[in-house]
Amino acid sequence: MTAFDPSIYSPRADLLLGRVILVTGAGSGIGRALALDLAAHGATVALSGRSIRKLEHVYDEIAASGYPQAALVPLDLENALANQYDALAEALDREFGRLDGLVHNAAILGTRAPIAHFDVPTWCRVLQVNLTAEFALTQVCLPLLEKSADASLIYTTSGVGKLGRAYWGAYAVSKFGVEGLAQILAHEYEGNDRLRINLVNPGATRTDMRALAYPAEDASRLRTPAEITATYLYLLGPDARGVTGQRLDCQP
Repeated sequence: MTAFDPSIYSPRADLLLGRVILVTGAGSGIGRALALDLAAHGATVALSGRSIRKLEHVYDEIAASGYPQAALVPLDLENALANQYDALAEALDREFGRLDGLVHNAAILGTRAPIAHFDVPTWCRVLQVNLTAEFALTQVCLPLLEKSADASLIYTTSGVGKLGRAYWGAYAVSKFGVEGLAQILAHEYEGNDRLRINLVNPGATRTDMRALAYPAEDASRLRTPAEITATYLYLLGPDARGVTGQRLDCQP
């Protein structure tokens, strides 16, 4: 496979026309920017996150721009029970009958601390939101993705999910887990040309999480969330047919 270069990918205006795509963490940061860009390219976006107020704001932005009407499917990944995952999938099934894309974007940083002193409750919370909840949401949405003629499942990873670094603790471990989950699922669906599973690494991006991780960093030197969405669009659209089990970067 030829290496994908997001800096030269130019999605056509109707790339995602008619596609139904669920985005987690859609209320802010990369999730919000991605939701707006997906809608701008014709997708019907199901907006998920824990803050209904933030989701409603993105919903209104999409409506004001004249893009396809979005859907609100709030879910608190830290505290949701099994029946709430089921209810979300059932609502999407009733409304759309399928999913053409699912982007796992929601995540929390926790704290940056040495393993010897890492707070156990914080560890459990980070693993729940960043890994266990992604597994659970994937599981309930797989039947919807399987109903699509061309579905794309994307997990968002990180540089510290490929090579561990000191003090990244639970966040790095959760991303290692996400990479393993995606690899396993891609292998399980190997040969299924209707569902592809890939990983995306956004890289250094101007988000609130990045500011927490690097409080002394000059954020003005970083790319904004709106500037790093091309890789996601590529993987969610028909140009990526046959691309599966890959780990792609948003920044060259």
